[in-house]
Parts: sequence; structure tokens; C-alpha cells
Amino acid sequence: MIKRLRRRFIALSMASLLVVLVLIIGSIDIVNYRHVTQEADSTLAVLAENGGAFPMPAERRMDGGPGTGLSPEAPYESRFFSVLLTAGGDVLSVDTGRIAAVDMSAAIDYAQRALDSGKSQGFLSDYRYTVQTGDDGQTRVIFLDCGRSLGTFRSFLLASASAALLGYLAVFLLIVLFSGRIVRPVSESYEKQKRFITDAGHEIKTPLAIIDADADVLELELGESEWLQDIRKQTKRLAALTNDLIYLSRMEEAQDLTVMVDFPVSDVVSETAQGFRARARTRGQTMTERIQPMLTLHGDEKALRQLTSILLDNALKYAPEGGAIDLSLEKQGRSIVLSVSNTTAFPVPRESLPKLFDRFYRADPSRSSETGGYGIGLSIARAIVAAHKGKITAGTQDEQSLRITAVFPNQAS
Repeated sequence: MIKRLRRRFIALSMASLLVVLVLIIGSIDIVNYRHVTQEADSTLAVLAENGGAFPMPAERRMDGGPGTGLSPEAPYESRFFSVLLTAGGDVLSVDTGRIAAVDMSAAIDYAQRALDSGKSQGFLSDYRYTVQTGDDGQTRVIFLDCGRSLGTFRSFLLASASAALLGYLAVFLLIVLFSGRIVRPVSESYEKQKRFITDAGHEIKTPLAIIDADADVLELELGESEWLQDIRKQTKRLAALTNDLIYLSRMEEAQDLTVMVDFPVSDVVSETAQGFRARARTRGQTMTERIQPMLTLHGDEKALRQLTSILLDNALKYAPEGGAIDLSLEKQGRSIVLSVSNTTAFPVPRESLPKLFDRFYRADPSRSSETGGYGIGLSIARAIVAAHKGKITAGTQDEQSLRITAVFPNQAS
């Protein structure tokens, strides 16, 4: 349990950190990219207003041009080209005088691709373009080389992503190193609780044995009575509850599963089910078994017998007289699936299904005295399945039946 808690803490911490880093780095890079495009669009707007060229020096102000807000050096730093086409798509003129990387044929090809995209603005490679259609139907496509700006953006993006990744890995190592200290108070509290349950269980066994022995002595002296029978009954119930709590406490840390071996799980389930057939018949219940033969499981045979007994006992207790119980064991893919279902005499709400595996939870508390259960059987079942690296779930189709399914990874050699 503590190991799972530590892993969940690390996973949650790293997931939270990842979300924060993605938001921060993503926001910065998006703002940076928008700055590049806005700067390019401002330059293209000036070019579009002046027929694909910057205005003459006499027409420019020191800030780059009338109302442009551009740098005075922008006309000398910018690399651009333009293509003028007729309404029918014929090329009228091509201006590549301010760029050396693009010739006339390449400029025409870029213009055709820009028009085919159907967009008025966009990027083709490292060129930002704008499409302007005049009143005479002629279309001018202007391209601005944004290679330097985009190169700077990509370098910053790579650097920020690399720094974030290195920081993420560093934080991961630190959390792994210090997570043990973080969960130590919880671990110590849990260990004390587990030790208390075990020690108290063993201490309770002694007075229970004395009470049971004293009841036998009183029966010899006074004869049998309903009071002595009730004392024995409640003593046995308390002893069984104590043993189950101790077993659950140990099983949750897999201390009982010290020896994991391959065993014939088909035979184990079939033999365990045999002891419940007579009980089902006495109550008029129909018990069907679908056990795939020759299945082998790597695990603890005693624990699997306990699991099968718990599931069948739970089904018999809560199935009504004349109800139906179904036991199945089969191989599905690389897993072995054990499933027990039964009809119920009371509704089983779907929202209550996850609670069935909680300690002392009862789906129908009104039947507690009748069934004689303690509400921890399915908790033990969950601990057994978890110790085998499996998964157990509860389900219902019509809220008038219950199916408990345990899935085990098939690790048999």
C-alpha cells in the first residue's frame, strides 16, 4: 500500500508539473510566434499599400513610414518579392529585386500555391504572404522572408523545451529521492495501525478462548441453555472477525504470499466450489459452473482458495431462495478471469458498486444479522487479487444481480 501511495504521489506530482511547464512554455512561445507574425503582417501592410515596395525616402518618416510604426532600417533589412496577376490568373509582372534566394519561376510557383490555398494571409516555407485584390481585378501576392525571425523563434522554442525537459527530469529525480521522506509519516501511521490490528487480534484470541472454555464448564455444571449457545455463537463470530482482520492486514502488504508457484487453478476452483453445492441445493438455489480445464496460474494456492470461497460465500448469502449463482473461470488473452455472479433479493445501485470493497460496507445492512457476515470479505478478496498484481471489479446489468470479476495476469511458466 505504501509503495502504491508513493508511486501515485510521484505520478501526480510529475503530471502537475508537466501541465504547469506546458502552460508556461506554451504561452511564452505562442506570444513569441504572434509577435513574429504581427511584425511580418505590419511590414506586408506597408508593402501592399505601396504596390509591393517601400515608399521612397522622401515619403517616409523617421519611424519607417506614414503611420507604419516600422523601424527606419526595415526597408534595408527586409527581403521580399511580389507577383502581379490578372483576374484570369495570368502573370503580369514579377519583382524579385529585393531577394536573392528566389528567381522568377520560383516566385510564380509560390504565388500560385498561395492563391490555391484560398487564404488571404499565411506562411509558405519561411515566407509570410498577403494577397491583395484591386478594384481592377488584378491580384498582387507579396511575400516577406521571415527566415531570421522564424529561426530565432525555433531556436528559442528548442532551448525552452530543452530547459523545461532538463528541469522536469531534475525535479523527477528529487521527488523520487525525497518522496520516501514525504510519505514516511503516513507509512509509520499505517504500520502502527497494522501492528495494532495484529497485536490486538492476538491479544483478543486469549480471552475468547477462555470465554469459550468457561462456557463449556458452565454447560457441564448447569446444563445446556440458550444463553450459553448465544455466548458460543458470538464468541465464534468475534474469533472469525479477528482472524479475518489479521489476515487482511497481512495480505494488504502481501506478507502471506512469500512463495509464488505455478498451480492448477482449474482444479483449485472446482474443488472449492464443490463445498458450496450442497448449501445452494438446500436453499433451492441454482449453481452453475463453467470452469475451463487445464488452466495454470502463478500465485498462492491457499490465497486463491480463500478468494473463491469468499466470492461463492458472498453469492450464496445475498442470493434469494431459488436464486441463480454462476461461477466461471476462463482464459481471456493473456489473463485468467474468475467471475462469480448471483441474483439479489434487493436492488444493487450502480453508484454503490465501488464501495463494496470497502471494509465493513454492506450493500444491504438490514440483512447483517441474517447473513452473519462482517462486511470485510470483499476487502480481503481485493487484497488477494492486488497481491497477485490483478484487478477486481463489481458490476450489475439490471441492478437486480451482482457480478464480481477478478482478472489475473497469466505469468505461469
